[in-house]
Parts: sequence; C-alpha cells; structure tokens
Amino acid sequence: MSLKPKIEAIIYAAETPITLDQIAALLKDSAGTEEAELKSQARAAIDELIADYSSESHGIELRQIAGGYRMSTKPEQHDLVRSFAKSLKPPIRLSLQALETLAVIAYKQPITVPEISEIRGVDASGVIATLLDRKLITTSGRKDVIGRPILYKTTKEFLLRFGLKDVNELPSMEEFEKLVSESFQSDLIPAESQPQEAANATVEQSESGQVETKTA
Repeated sequence: MSLKPKIEAIIYAAETPITLDQIAALLKDSAGTEEAELKSQARAAIDELIADYSSESHGIELRQIAGGYRMSTKPEQHDLVRSFAKSLKPPIRLSLQALETLAVIAYKQPITVPEISEIRGVDASGVIATLLDRKLITTSGRKDVIGRPILYKTTKEFLLRFGLKDVNELPSMEEFEKLVSESFQSDLIPAESQPQEAANATVEQSESGQVETKTA
C-alpha cells in the first residue's frame, strides 16, 4: 500500500502538528524500510499531498506549522467556517456518574431507572434528566410491570457523538469505556465537584455479560 494515504490519515487525525520523524516512526513497523529511506519517501508523499490540496477543488490545505504538518481550512474559506463554528452547540459536559449511567443504558436498552440503579448500586434518577437534556437518551414507552416505569434508550445524537452506524456497532465494554473517556475527557466536570463514590466508580462487565459498577 502507498505511503501517501497512510500519511494523509495520520496528519488528519493528529490534534497538533506532527513532525516527519513522528510520521516515520509510526510507519516504521508496517513499511519494513530503512529509516533514512522511509523519511525520504514520507517527505516525497507529503510534498505530493501539499500539491494535491493546493488545488482550488479543495477547501483545506496541508501546511507546515511549528516544525510539523497539519491540515487547516484555506484562508478564503475562513468566513464560512467561522459562521459554521458559531452555529455549533456548546460542548457536552457530563459527570462520571452520568457517563456510567449512559454506558448502562447503551448496553441494556431499553431499560428503566430502577434497573439502572440496581446495576450501578446507586440511585441513577438524578442523572437521567441530564442525559435527556443532552439528547443522548430518550424515552421508549413503559415496561409492562407493576407501576409501568418508563423505559429509556439511546438516541441518534448518541450515535453521532460516538461515530456509530447503529447500536449493533457498539464495541466491547472495555472498548466503549475507552471511547467514552477519549470523547468526553475534555468535557468532564472536575472530579472534586462529584460525589466521592461517583469519582471512584468504574463500570465493568461480568463474565455473565451483565454490566456492574465496582467502587474502590
């Protein structure tokens, strides 16, 4: 496989400018090429990408910034991008307790608040309103038992947030926990503002497949 699409994907995914040395290090294991030759090939591929994105048919460009490479919008598109950025919703802020409740709903949906509370070992009713407000969950009718409690399930917004086609694409619990951590890390409410039991809690999956919460 050509280095060009690999390098394009690496630069696109990088949050900060990535250097030629970093790119070469990432490609080393799969390329099976001497380091000096690999750097030369990588530099040539980057030059090709820069030329490709310089075309008027692209709204972004590949630039060398602060000793590394990154993709950015072209100056002529800045006004449009600025207008789009202003239209975006504020970032989602969720507590660890809310994230754990969201994980339980994702894997056990449709599910009621009493069932969520039983799985987590703590009352989950307080965070349901937050998840509803963020449009990450929605109601799904009522369970046909005494009291007819409301059932909850995840929403399209949930799928968009985690890049899933549908709930059938949910990864394993361990992978989902990592995905949650990466997706919401910058939006988490500081731990000191959370109840201690929530700050110490982790969601795990038992051998039977049931989602459980264990505290330190």
